[in-house]
Amino acid sequence: MTHPVLPVVELGTAGPLVGVQGLGCMGMSDFYGPTDSDEALATLDAALEAGVTLFDTADAYGYGRNEEFIAPFVRANRDKVVLATKFAIERKEDDPAHRGIRNDPAYIRTAVDASLRRLGVDEIDLYYMHRRDPAVPLADSVGTMAELVAAGKVRHLGLSEVTGAELREAHAIHPIAALQSEWSVFARDIERAVVPAAAELGVALVSYSPLGRGFLTGSFQAAEQLAADDARRTQPRFTGENAVANGELLAPLREIAAARGVTMAQVALAWVQQRGEVHGLTVVPIPGTRKRSRLAENTAAATLRLTAEELALLEPVSAQVAGGRYPDMNFTFVGRE
Repeated sequence: MTHPVLPVVELGTAGPLVGVQGLGCMGMSDFYGPTDSDEALATLDAALEAGVTLFDTADAYGYGRNEEFIAPFVRANRDKVVLATKFAIERKEDDPAHRGIRNDPAYIRTAVDASLRRLGVDEIDLYYMHRRDPAVPLADSVGTMAELVAAGKVRHLGLSEVTGAELREAHAIHPIAALQSEWSVFARDIERAVVPAAAELGVALVSYSPLGRGFLTGSFQAAEQLAADDARRTQPRFTGENAVANGELLAPLREIAAARGVTMAQVALAWVQQRGEVHGLTVVPIPGTRKRSRLAENTAAATLRLTAEELALLEPVSAQVAGGRYPDMNFTFVGRE
């Protein structure tokens, strides 16, 4: 399979060069139902061929198994891959309902060594704090992350789901290359304070769930259509009356896609890419997929340009979305703004 190679952008003011679209690897091991491992591995290769160089995982995905799954691919292509992983979400395999947030220095030091061991590498290119525990001062958590850079275990630092004020405070402790937060046609709350702070500091915005966890593609209309072990069954936007109301909001995406001869997913991704121009910062969406066909569809969106009229059709959508992003709002920055 051949693809046009993606353009390259820089994460942060002195960060790594990456393709303008990355790949979220979480679903290859966790949360979204059964996976065809052979097809997922082939998708990793196809992504690299297409110019995707930022591959995103976390120690929380599959209790570390996602890091192990992509490790052979990463090692085989180490000079081409920009490897991003994360710490801070504590899960327990013997208690699947447990979700803790750990930012204490001892935990960070243990977590990075465990990730390096699972990945089989000497250095992580981009190491994120997956979630913020406000009880732990950033001087302690980001300060410890900075020590990992000095020790040669990590090249660049990132944060996920922090406020604008937290980003500024952290950046003053050690330069932050990238901020990863949910950003899509359905989720725009970061535009109030987080995005302006990132633009001011020269921090890149890595957009996770740019396809609204698949909902913006039209591939499912309600959580009941998903596999029994799919985590989206617990997410408020995809259940009951919320799913019905949110499904109606897809009309402008469907209309634009039909008129342009593209897919709804491509419209949603093009929208995210163009937010960088609106706000004056680098934006790298990381749609997740386990299939080569979807990978080709996603990367093709990097060159799709929406018109002012099309953008205007999409503008009011997010304000009408029913339901929160997570059932447990501790996993967002909402309330800390």
